[in-house]
Amino acid sequence: MEKIFTSKLYKSIFQIFLFGVLAIGCEAAYSQQNTVVTGTIIDAKTKETMPAVTVTFDGTTIGSSSDNGGKYTVKTTGAYTKVRFSFIGYKTLVKNIVPGKEQVLNVVLAEDDHLLKEVVISSGKKVKYRNKDNPAVELIRKVIAHKKLNRLENYNYAEYHQYEKMAFYLSDLSEKFKSKGIFKNYQFLFREQDSTEIGGKTLLPVYMEEKLSDNYFRKDPFAKKQIIQANKQVKYDEGFIDNEGLKSYFNRMYQDINIYDNNISLLGNQLLSPIADAAPSFYMFFITDTIKDVSPQLIELSFTPRNKTDLLFSGRIYITMDGNFAVEKSVLSVNKNINLNFVRQMQAILSFDKDTLGKYHLSESDLKMDFGLNKKKGGGIFGERVVMVNNFIVNTPRPPQTYSGPAESVAPDAEKKGADFWRQNRLDTLKKSEENIYSNIDSLQTIPSFKRTMRIATLILAGYYDVGKFEIGPTNSFYNFNPVEGFRLRLGGRTTPLLSKRYYFETYGAYGFKDDKWKYFLSGTYSLNNKSIYSFPQEYLRASFQHDTKIPGQELQFVEEDNFFLSFKRGQNTTLLYNDIARFNYVHEYLNHFSYKFQFQVWNQHPGGTLYFQNEINGVPNNLTGLRTTELSAEFRYAPEEKFYQGKLYRTPIPDKYPIFTLRYQQGIKGAFNGEYNYENITGNITKRFYLSQLGFADVSTEGGYIFGKVPFPLLDIHHANQSYALQLQSYNLMNFLEFVSDHYAAINIDQNFNGFIFNKVPVLKKLKWREVISFKALWGGIRSENNPANDPALYQFPKNGQGVATTYSLNNGAYTEGSIGIANIFKLLRLDYVERFNYLDHPYAPRHGIRALVVLQF
Repeated sequence: MEKIFTSKLYKSIFQIFLFGVLAIGCEAAYSQQNTVVTGTIIDAKTKETMPAVTVTFDGTTIGSSSDNGGKYTVKTTGAYTKVRFSFIGYKTLVKNIVPGKEQVLNVVLAEDDHLLKEVVISSGKKVKYRNKDNPAVELIRKVIAHKKLNRLENYNYAEYHQYEKMAFYLSDLSEKFKSKGIFKNYQFLFREQDSTEIGGKTLLPVYMEEKLSDNYFRKDPFAKKQIIQANKQVKYDEGFIDNEGLKSYFNRMYQDINIYDNNISLLGNQLLSPIADAAPSFYMFFITDTIKDVSPQLIELSFTPRNKTDLLFSGRIYITMDGNFAVEKSVLSVNKNINLNFVRQMQAILSFDKDTLGKYHLSESDLKMDFGLNKKKGGGIFGERVVMVNNFIVNTPRPPQTYSGPAESVAPDAEKKGADFWRQNRLDTLKKSEENIYSNIDSLQTIPSFKRTMRIATLILAGYYDVGKFEIGPTNSFYNFNPVEGFRLRLGGRTTPLLSKRYYFETYGAYGFKDDKWKYFLSGTYSLNNKSIYSFPQEYLRASFQHDTKIPGQELQFVEEDNFFLSFKRGQNTTLLYNDIARFNYVHEYLNHFSYKFQFQVWNQHPGGTLYFQNEINGVPNNLTGLRTTELSAEFRYAPEEKFYQGKLYRTPIPDKYPIFTLRYQQGIKGAFNGEYNYENITGNITKRFYLSQLGFADVSTEGGYIFGKVPFPLLDIHHANQSYALQLQSYNLMNFLEFVSDHYAAINIDQNFNGFIFNKVPVLKKLKWREVISFKALWGGIRSENNPANDPALYQFPKNGQGVATTYSLNNGAYTEGSIGIANIFKLLRLDYVERFNYLDHPYAPRHGIRALVVLQF
């Protein structure tokens, strides 16, 4: 379940940026500097503009990089007289400037044959860049060798105060957009900045959050704890946006950058650090400057990927020449050809300060990214995360209780701190536009026109239309069809927190025009923690009754079974159950992401379509009209560090490296409410994403189950099959519905995403930014003799088709296996897999292979 960055998540986020712009932000104050130099950098040979060129005041680390259009801006209050332009493979250029003035300086850079990947030496032979006898590589190896000594974990104790600010804007807005009638009276909302800066000239603030925390580290026994003392966040109406989910998603995108880690998480991907152990194998390094007028002296080491489409950084690091070989500053960006979707520009600047022991620790980081559907032009989204650290103290132990408890805790009054507190304690000065964003959002949500716009957006993007105390939907389930019910119409909805934060009701009605039957659902939920049942953590009681159909063995991820697109299926799709299910649930979630659920259920299931229930009495076939069970169940789930976005229908997990454990127990009770069988069913599941650095990541899921007792086949584990043309990651895509059943089983699913590691090396394919994927699924199982209908005619017999051939089987003849190879990131959102089934090919309607599609919107 961790895998999918579904479109619902992106829709909800896009909803903010598209419709939250009406009253947010205000005009930025442009801070004049004594010396401001702007201009454009051109390639002397191609005459094209040059992005990512390093521009600094000569002899300093003060500067920036040119944007995708080759434009740059550098500012200083110092009396510097020269500006330095450097780019790997080009001759470094130093130009004179007039200090204390604004000036335009356009420059042309020429290639430097001595720094090219292939250089020409006096013999006339071409020599490739190599690590051997390369002083830059020798230096980076010393930095790598000293990494452990320069990490925070090298201290016995450390503590510091930290300020974080994250802000998002609509970016690169045109004058035409700004002059639209809707903004006629709201021009003050826009923020203006220098057009050469990341995000373009015109920005519109739409989101911000701030956090102040105290952080403590202990080496032995290991402990790392953050206590959030103050927290402030732009909040939208919970009826439209999951604020906590949005916060989690943004923080996942903009994680802390620790250059001393081998891999750096960025936008849900892992990029190899330029000082990773394996960095010399993936990067080219060049010594591009020595800075002698500082203490200690610094060496500027520039680096670039060997393969420009791999998930690697470009940039420069400044190394201290005092024996520590520590990073004093780092400027990270990404190549414009990198296989990373929607990212126009990215820049991370990390600064380090010396502590009392002469070691260096992070003092400030500034991560900026500009996103757009079109990487070259048009409106987009610009986000920035600033982290500032002060009061850094080393090797001063605190009382043991300081380090105990959860890794992150929040002070009870963290969200109650006022404006005066923030003005006195934040380590950064807010721009005027940022100061007003909190109040503007609050005012925005009282405007009737904005509310109407959000209702329409929610209808289009989330499938619900809000009418106040009730919302109608989901719209994608209003209509579908299948061979048994024919055309099926459905209409439903549910109450909102405006009616009550304690009581929630949900219902729908549906009608099949072929089977001429009505279906319906009713539920009532009582929240025990006075919070919305759609917000974390949940604690509620629910009672429900459902009279509806279900395909046995169909289990879907993040999709309604009535979804119109699932009407299209391969093979025979005429087995159906008509169910009457009464349920009573108690759900309790904890902040540490441990949860449990208890359920009491009375279930009547009746065969429909070509499905039938039949046994034999004295050798005579006996048709049965239905099966009734009474069941108690418990589910325990632990998902450490789990993050998700709460949509209108589903929680969409935000993928991370942490495992998820689930244990279920079901007890059938014969005689209670006319239940017909005693049985016990135990199921365990573990899922985890494994990050493999440059080789991408693998999503692995393992599951096993065992049923105790003698039961008919509808109560066995009906293995999850998929007969739609949509790729289902947790189902068997070439297995037919109700094809396999077991009373004991074990399964493993592996889905490996290489993130283009192979295709990036193929000249034609790397331009397409395609990404290769492979998957493998294996299912072992079987049926004990007591549950095999071949051994007991009184048991329900396995169904047969019209030709008298069995269509339901056990796995007693070995594991079911299937695998696939595929191409992801087609048009940045489509994954196509060729799926192959490896065995049990003699079963009726068993496909040998097929093509399946999945829409996955990811970076």
